Amino acid sequence: MFLRVSTIALLTYSAFAQKSDSGFSTRNPRYELQPGDVLEVNYRYTPEFNQTVSIQPDGFVSLNLIGDVALAGVTLTAAQAMLTEKSSSRLREPEISLVLKEFVKPHFFVAGEVAAPGRFELRGPVSALQAVAMAGGLKQSAKHSQAILYRRQSGETAQAHLVNLKHISTPAGIREDVEIRSGDVLFIPQSRVSKVERFVKWGNWGIYASPVN
Repeated sequence: MFLRVSTIALLTYSAFAQKSDSGFSTRNPRYELQPGDVLEVNYRYTPEFNQTVSIQPDGFVSLNLIGDVALAGVTLTAAQAMLTEKSSSRLREPEISLVLKEFVKPHFFVAGEVAAPGRFELRGPVSALQAVAMAGGLKQSAKHSQAILYRRQSGETAQAHLVNLKHISTPAGIREDVEIRSGDVLFIPQSRVSKVERFVKWGNWGIYASPVN
């Protein structure tokens, strides 16, 4: 039998957005490019260099004029500035425009002690409690007072944030609920975690959750 999250988890976003988690989340963040996205690169004065490219799994794109450039994890505006700067070594005062032709659908992951762990599409605002509810609720074995939310920062670094699901499922703690962003990993351990590194290498986040028996 599974322990279902309180119906508080289904409250609207306005209930938990009134108090932001300073230092961890950003209101209305700009979309950051990620592997699988398709970009159209247009040179205003030298259209012969125009190109449509996909961001590779390692985060790089390969451009005919300037070679390989790491674009994963940056906004479209920042990517345009990077390509313009690099093209300046080959062209005089280049003007570049970027068009995001295809992008990976926003999603997040819930792992650990939930009924149905996996990947979920992010359609509108979702809180940590709502994410757990979407994953079928907590198991009886879940240490729901010490969940860990991993959020990718720049490059291969992710920031870890402890989330007390037990506390935020109460009327007093609901305003402290955390907004889930695309790419987040919410991990619910089975037992108390002895140590959580604040910054970890993306892709290896699981090894930093060392449970205490």
